[in-house]
Amino acid sequence: MSTAPSDDLVGETLDGRYRVLERLADGGMATVFLALDTRLDREVALKVMRPHLAQDESFRSRFHREARSAARLSHPGVVAVFDQGEDAGRMFLAMEYVPGQTLRDVIRAEGSLTPRAAIDIMLPVLDALAAAHRAGIIHRDVKPENVILREDGAVKVADFGLARAVTSHTVTSSSGLLLGTVAYLSPEQVERGIADARSDVYAAGLLLFEMLTGSKAFDGDTAINVAYQHVHAGAPRLRDRDPHAPEVLDELVATATARDPDGRPVDAAAFATLLRTARRELTPDELDDRPDAADAAAAAAVTTRTTALPVERPATRGSHAQPSASLRDQVRGAPPATAGGVAVRTSGPRGPRGRRRAVWPWILVVVSAAIASATAWFFIAGPGAPTIVPAVVGKPVVAAESSMRAQHLDPSRRDGFSETVAKGVVISTTPKANDEVRRGTTVTLVVSKGPERYSVPTLAGASLAEATNQITGANLALGKVTEAFDEEVPEGQVVASSPKAGTSLKRGSVVALTVSKGRQPVKVENFTGKPLTGARNTLGKAGLVVEVSGEENSDTVPAGSIISQDPAGGTLFKGDKVTMVVSKGPVLVTVPGGLIGKQFTVVRQILTTAGFKVTEKQAIPGINFGTVQGLSLPEGSQQPKGSEIVVTTV
Repeated sequence: MSTAPSDDLVGETLDGRYRVLERLADGGMATVFLALDTRLDREVALKVMRPHLAQDESFRSRFHREARSAARLSHPGVVAVFDQGEDAGRMFLAMEYVPGQTLRDVIRAEGSLTPRAAIDIMLPVLDALAAAHRAGIIHRDVKPENVILREDGAVKVADFGLARAVTSHTVTSSSGLLLGTVAYLSPEQVERGIADARSDVYAAGLLLFEMLTGSKAFDGDTAINVAYQHVHAGAPRLRDRDPHAPEVLDELVATATARDPDGRPVDAAAFATLLRTARRELTPDELDDRPDAADAAAAAAVTTRTTALPVERPATRGSHAQPSASLRDQVRGAPPATAGGVAVRTSGPRGPRGRRRAVWPWILVVVSAAIASATAWFFIAGPGAPTIVPAVVGKPVVAAESSMRAQHLDPSRRDGFSETVAKGVVISTTPKANDEVRRGTTVTLVVSKGPERYSVPTLAGASLAEATNQITGANLALGKVTEAFDEEVPEGQVVASSPKAGTSLKRGSVVALTVSKGRQPVKVENFTGKPLTGARNTLGKAGLVVEVSGEENSDTVPAGSIISQDPAGGTLFKGDKVTMVVSKGPVLVTVPGGLIGKQFTVVRQILTTAGFKVTEKQAIPGINFGTVQGLSLPEGSQQPKGSEIVVTTV
């Protein structure tokens, strides 16, 4: 598909809002137009993506995500992103319009800059990058084309986040050449496809090198050629291009462009601090010195001679041919001469030995072609090719695993509980959906086991310590402990739990316990002399058992009342017995008959012998013959022994 720039959009209005006025610039992935935001009545720079990018679903997802991330970055040195949108399949960004020229334009026009001018440009760039780093955003594509010098002298950095959005499109289908800026890629980006703040520092160091020398630190005919130089040769020293360059700047550039990320400043803010310190150490003459153009060009020619490495088209997708090595292996292990990224110095005419080796350049061409072909395959269709983690959250695990394999990823299952996601359905993935990774990357699928629940263990009869251990061991928590008397469970043992054993609970739920205090003591009340029925009721309600051991006559205790009780006091436990002796009342005696008409003395003797007490009552005081006229108790009746009988005499 052609990606040539076009003026077709001039005069059109995108998204019903942005009226395109003129084309400003063309790039590898977009065309930039000047447009009028008719809603806010302001001019904006409208970056319209190339059609072949806009048609790729994975790019579209990354584009929206990275554009939103860049839009959150607010700093005077950052070209602001106002909006993103799509109109008839054309994806675009609406950005701050910065009239001026790019740093690339300045270097083309001026060549090398003085240290003063280079530092004046570099510090605002680093400040903008530092703001991004503090916000967790990595630029990934720091280059002169993305540094804009406004007409009033202000410096702006553009295209934050877009480099990540196009990582899967770094190789075109037509030319086979690496798009974008391989000249500014850090070794870790070339080798492992990763970037952090130190990767931006590396590119910024190369930017400073280019401003001070007027030429790129790395150059070559092919991407693999330049990539090899980043990984193996390392950036040239500033003094290799300009022997008169200040030593402090030479060391600073070397530090920023160290091949090992740990050897660089940790982020743009740290780099800016070092640059400001270096500026204070420079004299005015050093700040305003500028290398002679002829000397700089000669130095560049000597130190950057390379062997071009053609990039061939990879085998078709249906081919069974396999590459001989991955890009990482090629860049790490290819001999310097075959990679074309190591400086080749000549020191005089060749002798016979040199002529015998004349065949080697042809061998190098063949080897280089093979490496380039393998490299292209690795990045386009092989293990090094990028792919996007599919969105599978909420899908059954079988379908999720199938989606991962379709994207050339290796699914790995890990189970986890969820209160909201059904059992067997994916909860989350690592890496996350829409993240860009290499083919063959392992993606962990966290699959729901359903709600996390634990059963209350059987705790009855266990000691409190044992029950506590069982509760915590079941991922539950011990709640309130209540003590209660229990007639069957020994003291100190669990009587019951709440909720009861077997209940399913969430992790950390509370389980309350009732612990036995042993048998409940009952105070014994003394019921001696009181009716048996009352004693039975009272002691029965207290849980004691009343047992009558016998009945006895009693002249003092009424019949049915208690003569004696065992125990008569103290405490017992429920179910214990209290023994009672119940009164049958006094002994009954029959009142003798035939006593009327007899003499009192005879009757008294008879009654006294029978067990009665006898009292005489004269019917007519003063006249008494001693004859019994009547008795106070009926003759023949049963009366308590010792009862009093009043005998009336005349």
